[in-house]
Amino acid sequence: MKKYNLLLQTVLIFAFAFLIFQTALAQSRVDKILINEATRITGDEYPFFTYAPKGARVYSVNKANSKMLAAIDQGLKDLFAIAAKHNYANRTNYSDYTIFIANPDRMKDFEGKYSPDIAVGAAQYAGTIYDKGGYVYAAGMVLAFNPCAFVIGEHTKNLERVSEVVRFEGEHLILYHNDRKFYNKTADHSKGGGHPILQ
Repeated sequence: MKKYNLLLQTVLIFAFAFLIFQTALAQSRVDKILINEATRITGDEYPFFTYAPKGARVYSVNKANSKMLAAIDQGLKDLFAIAAKHNYANRTNYSDYTIFIANPDRMKDFEGKYSPDIAVGAAQYAGTIYDKGGYVYAAGMVLAFNPCAFVIGEHTKNLERVSEVVRFEGEHLILYHNDRKFYNKTADHSKGGGHPILQ
């Protein structure tokens, strides 16, 4: 009986270790796909990785400081609060989110206000007032719906704006996973409307 118990424990240990290894490999593949997509859109490399204090995953071009990470957490907290108000429960955990912090392509908006935004292909905005010659400036952009991922520009000040951008990009993801009809109505800002979507 002791030999049987020892054999069973050994098999369980190996099975558990194998499961952890497979999960790590799968996570690594997903991370590579997300990193490649963020790099494709922004042209940046993301050598730094950390977790925000409440569990969101953060990749960045430069090491993210504690204030930036706290601003990300605040934005997600605000997002989850407004999601709860609408009875949306899917994707309301900090660990559901991966945020990429890119090099901004501009530091000021057309009014001269601090606005570290990223340039993305104009796509459906081509020919509109937002088109800046084949691209538009965006505060953030959704990269993936599953897992939930988006990219924002790196900020060195006005970190309240980081919280806002995190909340606003997160709105698209919350709606995608909780209210697809409303998501489809609000996903494309070129047809009008903006943030906040959820009041």
